[in-house]
Amino acid sequence: MIKKSMAVLAVLVGSSWIASSWQNDAKSVIATAAKAIGAENLKSIEYSGSGYDFTLGQAPNPSSPWPKFNDKTYTRLIGFEPLGSRMQRVRTQAENPPRGGGQQPVIGEQQQNQVVAPGSPQAATLMDDLMMSVPYGFLRAASAAPDTKVTSKTVGGKKYSVLTFTALNKAPASGYLNNQGILERVETKIDNNVLGDIPFETTFDGYKDFGGVKFPTHIVQKQGGFPVLDLTITDVKPNVPVSIDQGKGGAPAAAPAAATSEKLGDGVYLILGGYGALAVEMTDHIVVVEGPQSDQRADAVIAEAKRLIPNKPIRYVVNTHSHFDHAGGLRAFVAEGATVITQEINKPYYEKIWANPHTLSPDKLAKAPKKPAFKTVGEKMVLTDGTHTIELYHMTNFLHHDGMLLAYLPKEKILLEADAFNPPAQVLTQTPATISPYNQSLAANIERLKLDVQRIIPVHLPADNRKVTMTELMKAIGKG
Repeated sequence: MIKKSMAVLAVLVGSSWIASSWQNDAKSVIATAAKAIGAENLKSIEYSGSGYDFTLGQAPNPSSPWPKFNDKTYTRLIGFEPLGSRMQRVRTQAENPPRGGGQQPVIGEQQQNQVVAPGSPQAATLMDDLMMSVPYGFLRAASAAPDTKVTSKTVGGKKYSVLTFTALNKAPASGYLNNQGILERVETKIDNNVLGDIPFETTFDGYKDFGGVKFPTHIVQKQGGFPVLDLTITDVKPNVPVSIDQGKGGAPAAAPAAATSEKLGDGVYLILGGYGALAVEMTDHIVVVEGPQSDQRADAVIAEAKRLIPNKPIRYVVNTHSHFDHAGGLRAFVAEGATVITQEINKPYYEKIWANPHTLSPDKLAKAPKKPAFKTVGEKMVLTDGTHTIELYHMTNFLHHDGMLLAYLPKEKILLEADAFNPPAQVLTQTPATISPYNQSLAANIERLKLDVQRIIPVHLPADNRKVTMTELMKAIGKG
């Protein structure tokens, strides 16, 4: 059948290849598409260029696109037999001053190395990534899927053959091939623990010949409606030797640490084993400060809070800000019946995104739906039962996030903060060569609010969970 289709293609060179005799023959369409880009015998490929990447879930406020970074260099090596990948890039902050982004602003150049070694746990689902990254990945995924179908579709007056199948994550995936058999666009959905089922789209254009293989010179990926990658490709090497080992970036993910705790005062506990959280005992309920990361982490925090403070419900969870690593566990607290306390700009965002379906990987709230309840903070809110007090303050002039909250316990003289000061494993003994604007902002807010802080609890705890003091923060900004 494939040979017959190739013969038909030879006769119809220059005309539409979407012939009625093929329309229900996905294998022929895949074979023809592979031939059109010279991928019939492609075992590996390495491509290089430059462009931009955008950090998903790290926008400086809920209404902004993901923060942008310059990829000064970008190289990815993909092996198809066996399946493996190595991506290396050198990136710099694209916005000035830096907004959003990671735990600290990128100052100077940052090197990244992401490895998925053949046979590693990550390799089992790598094809879902490759089908969205390179045309050959999509064609291989479509060929391997047992339910691949082909239909005709007109988009914007242009006719396409559309290959559709079920991806490894159980979401439908569709690839749009033009009348030359060239893949122009791939669409699917992926799970995000904060956003739910979100659209994932890649466009390929500007195909050129590189050593007998046609490869797009412009690749754009979007997730949740915003770009996450925009690459201009300048060099492609087909069938290069492949050597991809575990390396620094390919080690299997460590099992989540058990939630342990440290007593900070009577009825006040720091929950360890991941991103830090506080559990504070009130007269008839518990307040948890920070619900980060994921359902799994949130469940561990909830369980430890209830162990430490038995027979009381968790009534409130305080959210520092809307970045995904700090909001990823909030839905589990909503499922628990807790009210979310957050800075006022974050509430409409949470209401909007938590209405999205979570069908690809249902979480606790998807399995037992509840309407989220909120209390919002403008500039200050005080939670107290007469014995314990938690003061919540809006952090101002902070480039990382416009809706950031600080949590201060005046009796214990403890301040919990997120992403403003993430101290290294070892105590700072001298001021860094480059001072972080995030560190400076934290110190300025503490001075503005006239807080008597003796201990700082960074949500991103140091590796040894050591105590962090104001003395160390002042050292970090050159005032200690």
